[in-house]
Amino acid sequence: MTFVIFNDCLSRLFHKFELMKYLNDLNLVQKRVLIRLDLNVPLNQQLQITDNTRILAVIPTLKKILAEGGKPIILSHLGRPKKGSEAKFSLKPVAQALEDQLGVKVIFSERIIGEEVEKKTKSLQKNEILLLENVRFHKEETEGEKVFAEALSRLGDIYINDAFGTAHRAHASTAIIADFFKEKGAGYVMQAELENAEKVLSQSEKPFTAIMGGAKISDKILIIEKLLDKVDNLLIGGGMAYTFFKAQGGQIGTSLLEEEHLELTKKLIVDAQVKNVRLLLPPDSWAGDKFDNEANRKLVNNLEIPTNYMGLDIGEKASQLFQEVILDSKTILWNGPMGVFEMSNFALGTQKVAEAIVEATQKGAYSLIGGGDSAAAINQLGMMDKVSYVSTGGGALLEYMEGKVLPGVKALKS
Repeated sequence: MTFVIFNDCLSRLFHKFELMKYLNDLNLVQKRVLIRLDLNVPLNQQLQITDNTRILAVIPTLKKILAEGGKPIILSHLGRPKKGSEAKFSLKPVAQALEDQLGVKVIFSERIIGEEVEKKTKSLQKNEILLLENVRFHKEETEGEKVFAEALSRLGDIYINDAFGTAHRAHASTAIIADFFKEKGAGYVMQAELENAEKVLSQSEKPFTAIMGGAKISDKILIIEKLLDKVDNLLIGGGMAYTFFKAQGGQIGTSLLEEEHLELTKKLIVDAQVKNVRLLLPPDSWAGDKFDNEANRKLVNNLEIPTNYMGLDIGEKASQLFQEVILDSKTILWNGPMGVFEMSNFALGTQKVAEAIVEATQKGAYSLIGGGDSAAAINQLGMMDKVSYVSTGGGALLEYMEGKVLPGVKALKS
C-alpha cells in the first residue's frame, strides 16, 4: 500500500510539471518577453492604488527579465469591465507604481494589438518596459478567441505566464496565446504557487491541519472533500459553520445558513469519521444583534444562539481549541477567515488563528495561506513574512487543490 501511495505522488508530480519550463530555463537575451501578469490591484475613487501586494509579487520576475537583457511587454487585466474601455479599470496607474519599484522607464500603451504596438515592442531599449492597457477591454479576451490571441502573440518572441490567479480561466492571454509560441514558461509567481501547493498536496508532514473559513460552505465543498483524504484535522470556522450547527438541530438565530446544504454537512461529518479525520467545529461564537461593528455583542453557545442574534466570529473556547490543534501541527493550510474580520469587534478569532499559525511556523511547521480573504487578513495583521507562503491565487488555488486542470498551467506544457 505504501508503494502505491508513493507511486501516486510521483505520478501526480510528473503529470503536473513534466515538460513545463520556468523562467530560469529560458534564454531571454535581447528577446521580447510577452508576459501575462496579475496586476488586478484595487483602486480608490481617485484611481490611486490602495494595495500593491500583486505588484510587489511580480517584481522579482520582471527584475530577472531585465537583468538577462530581455524586453518585458506586459499583459494584464484589472477588474471586470463590461463596456469596453473604462477609465476606472485602466492600468495606467500601475505604470507609475512599476517605475517606482523597478527604477526603470515603463511606457504605457492604450492599444494592445496592431502594427503600432508591434513597432513599440521592437523599439524598446534596454531597461525599458512596455505596459499594455487592460486586456479585458476587448471582449475577445474572456471569450478566448483564437484570432485575438494570435494578434497578441505577435508582440513577443517568448511567452511567460506569471498570473497564477487567472490560470483557471481559458482566456486568450492566459491560455490560448501559448499555442503560438515555441518558447514559453512560467514566471516566479506561477512557479512558487505550484510548488507550494504541491508541498501541501503531495509532500505534507503529519499532523496536517486544514482550517476552512469564510461565508459559504458551497464555495468550499470540493476542496473539503479532497482534503478529507489527506488531513488529520479539519477546523471549520466563519459563516459556513452555522449550517453545520443547524444540521445538528441547533438554534442559530439569524446566522448565515445555506439550507440546501444541510444534508451535505451531515455527510461531511460522517465522511470525516470514516476517514479518521478530526473535524472540529467552533463550540462558541461572538454574536451580534445586527451585521454591524457597533452591534451589541454576546458570547454564545453555537447550538443555542438567541433568535435575534447572528454569529459573527468564533468565540473564546473555539479560539483556544483551534490554537491548540494548530500548535500541534506540522503542515497547515488556511483558507477563509474565522469571522467578519473587516469589523474590528469581530476580528479576534481570525487574529488568534493567525497568531497560532505564525507560532507553529516558527517552531518548524509549514504553513500555506490560501489566498483571498485569508491573505488579506494575514496582510492586515502584518504577518505575511511570518508564515511559509501566502498565495495570491484565490480561486485558482482552490481549483488546483480540488484536482482540476488549470487551462493557464496546461497551456505552458509543450
